Amino acid sequence: MKKLISTLKNIWSIEDLRKRILYTILLVAVYRVGCYITLPGIDPAKLSESDSNGGVLGLLNMFAGGAFNRASIFALGVMPYISASIFMQLAGIVLPQVAKLQKEESGRRKINQLTRYLTVAVTLAQASAYVTYLHSSPQFHGAIVSTFGDFLFFISTSVILTGGTLFVMWMGEKITDRGIGNGTSLIIMVGILARLPQAVGQELAARTAKGGGGFLIFIIEVAVFIAVIVGLILLTQGIRKIPLNYARRIIGSSNAAKEVSGSRDFIPLKVNSAGVMPIIFAQAILFIPATVAGFASGDRSAGGFLHTLSDPTTFWYNMLYAILVIAFTYFYTALIFNPTEMADNLKRNNSFIPGVKPGEPTANYIATIMDRITLPGSVFLAFAGILPGIAKLFGVQMAFSTFFGGTSMLIGVGVILDTLQQIESHLLMRHYDGLMKTGRISGRNVSSNATV
Repeated sequence: MKKLISTLKNIWSIEDLRKRILYTILLVAVYRVGCYITLPGIDPAKLSESDSNGGVLGLLNMFAGGAFNRASIFALGVMPYISASIFMQLAGIVLPQVAKLQKEESGRRKINQLTRYLTVAVTLAQASAYVTYLHSSPQFHGAIVSTFGDFLFFISTSVILTGGTLFVMWMGEKITDRGIGNGTSLIIMVGILARLPQAVGQELAARTAKGGGGFLIFIIEVAVFIAVIVGLILLTQGIRKIPLNYARRIIGSSNAAKEVSGSRDFIPLKVNSAGVMPIIFAQAILFIPATVAGFASGDRSAGGFLHTLSDPTTFWYNMLYAILVIAFTYFYTALIFNPTEMADNLKRNNSFIPGVKPGEPTANYIATIMDRITLPGSVFLAFAGILPGIAKLFGVQMAFSTFFGGTSMLIGVGVILDTLQQIESHLLMRHYDGLMKTGRISGRNVSSNATV
């Protein structure tokens, strides 16, 4: 406790860090207030309090901090911006012109501008789909009280939703520039964790009610929840270090340049380089069976099989989910991690891996190591993905079960570690003690930048 109080005093004593933290808190508070401002033409008193959306819709509601189900002006959250960012990131891998821009400062500014334009287009498309969803979903039945007419309601709502997403995008960029960094991810994380106290309260009420299992079962669930968080922290912090020597040029007695072995160093390779993206991709794929099942309701055999693949408590759903997460982990890691480029950079900087020849042998060696460490990382990621479904199977309430791993806690743990790393870097830069007694906090961005 004494160490904690001392660290907080050190953080508050650094004027620049104090201003960054207060600025971040202010913008996050503005965002949370906006999540409760309902769209014009919708009566908030008639909105259903149901939070039963699954699949992609549930994912959107989670990323939007519950604003999706509240028909808020921030209902689309920052997801359109994330989609545009992922598209530009993948375009840099596929298109050489975009890859060339990513290597230059002016090119990166141009890519950021293109990402903003693409965000507007994606937001307009999603806003149009959301207005259609408002008219068709039973959750909003009777809540639309607009007197403008359907066409004007469609136009006004689309414009407001687009403006709301752009405002959230702007706040995220401001937090990154003038706050404590990772603005977009921080906004998503705050929206996710804002649901945690209510979920814990609902679970406690359900367990202490008659026939709920009692307070002891709730304590066991909390213990498992803490164990999952520790496991996710270990997964996020997991690094494989490849020993590395770098050559140093010196001038000999004959004034001839010579190369000698310099200091020892290492290449950090993340156990989970793909972050949360494999789980998002897998959830998007598994939303398809649930959609098709609605059209195949007349065919009992087909509808029953598809329903099995869309039920998180069934064996086949979890098996398919785990396989998809493992496959997408390897796929996304291959997209963002380039061993050939890393080998070329080592050779260009007169560095080498002891016992491995420079060039292609080094690239093959790094790729082999990456494949080996990705396997346990992908398996644990798959387990974290299916854990909410397993928790539901054991009777955990839906709201609380989503925090037993999955997308929500992976994002939460990763962003918290990134934020603590930013704060620790400010402390160490001014010769204060770090946040840990030994070692330093390692965020997600070791080998690549995380999108979420």
